[in-house]
Amino acid sequence: MATYAIGDIQGCFDSFRRLLDLCAFDPARDRLWLVGDLVNRGPRSLETLRFVKALGTSAITVLGNHDLYLLMVAEGGVKYRAKDDTLEAILAAPDREELLDWLRHRPLCHVENGYCLVHAGLLPQWTADQARALAREVEAALAGPRYREFILNLWGSDPASWSEHLTGWERLRVIVNAMTRMRFCTPEGIMEFHTKGEVAQAPAGYLPWFEVPGRRSAETVLVTGHWSALGLKLLPNLLALDSGCLWGGHLTALRLEDRQVFQVDCSAGEALPQH
Repeated sequence: MATYAIGDIQGCFDSFRRLLDLCAFDPARDRLWLVGDLVNRGPRSLETLRFVKALGTSAITVLGNHDLYLLMVAEGGVKYRAKDDTLEAILAAPDREELLDWLRHRPLCHVENGYCLVHAGLLPQWTADQARALAREVEAALAGPRYREFILNLWGSDPASWSEHLTGWERLRVIVNAMTRMRFCTPEGIMEFHTKGEVAQAPAGYLPWFEVPGRRSAETVLVTGHWSALGLKLLPNLLALDSGCLWGGHLTALRLEDRQVFQVDCSAGEALPQH
């Protein structure tokens, strides 16, 4: 049995299937850990969603910002941007409601055997166990009777930092934004959401979330995606796997048991043009 952690797929289904073939993935024996952003921007989001759903317990996927964007668009929580988005096939699919219901029951983070699988990262104040407990609050809202109300209040970048005193939608929004959108923050954990470039482009006073001194999750190996400009970055306590397939880079898998890396080039026709 092997566990393969895979970076952001974002509808690049052909690349995903080629990567699974390269890994010789066997769903009867192996497991996939997917860092989120299954959908959007790539050409085959619907096929990706159906395929991962059909894998059942062989695949664990956490929610990414594009997955949540799909849920928000479906409920009218945000306007569909359309320019680079490729969610129309899902929204028009006969199994749309089944797929969306499955998606909203995915975890926000997954903690197991010294690893924490999360799309973007964790705020410096949080241990992995604390993050898992906070994720449960969001998961309960996504699965609960006030789901649509939550989705309609999810979008936004405020508050920009965590406090135990936060309540209601603001509390849940900070948890979601940290785990699905964050790249840079201050040492105190104030997040910045505009900068998407390389580490060297950090705004004044900010640094990559994983470089904050004294980060409380440093004892856990975090498995993340989200930051394509960071590229594949493998540290003792960080496995950052978004290697920019959507932008013409690679789709990456890492076997957790021995840290062997598997990569495929982006399939023809799947890459977005560089902006």
